[in-house]
Amino acid sequence: MGKRVPKTELLQEIAVERSSLDALLEQLTPRQMTQRGVTLAGWSVKDVLGHLIGWQQMNLGWYAAGLRGETPQVPAPGLTWRDIRELNDRIYRKHHRRSLKAVLADFNAFHQEMLGLIEEVSDRDFVTVGRFAWAGPTWTLSDYVRANTASHYRWPCKHIRKWLRTPAKAKS
Repeated sequence: MGKRVPKTELLQEIAVERSSLDALLEQLTPRQMTQRGVTLAGWSVKDVLGHLIGWQQMNLGWYAAGLRGETPQVPAPGLTWRDIRELNDRIYRKHHRRSLKAVLADFNAFHQEMLGLIEEVSDRDFVTVGRFAWAGPTWTLSDYVRANTASHYRWPCKHIRKWLRTPAKAKS
């Protein structure tokens, strides 16, 4: 189970975590953003941002499908939560060859869409277990949104900071 939080608290948390990530990104040159080796899997900062985009796209898709009365396959068609590595690899392949400019534009656009989703949903629906069938028996929309925004924004910060401390690799 996630840490469900009300909308106002989550919006504050998202703002803090996104600001931290944005501050790190502002320190990087376009070349640095496309250098491999930021994560153990060899991803670049651009790849990491593509990963965040992919998860936000899925979250928005699950929500939209639920509103249409559909039951989306979560996390993805043919995959279960045990298949996260495969899903993350698919997301990586989807975004890896895209331009930095396109990834940055989507990174900002999907962030705004996630904020819009938060604003759209009532406070009660946001934190009620079982309100959205696709969220399963223990998670709420709040849990999913938090996992794909604030919590997910902390992950690249840790990797980017570590990478920036490595000699020569992050300096070129």
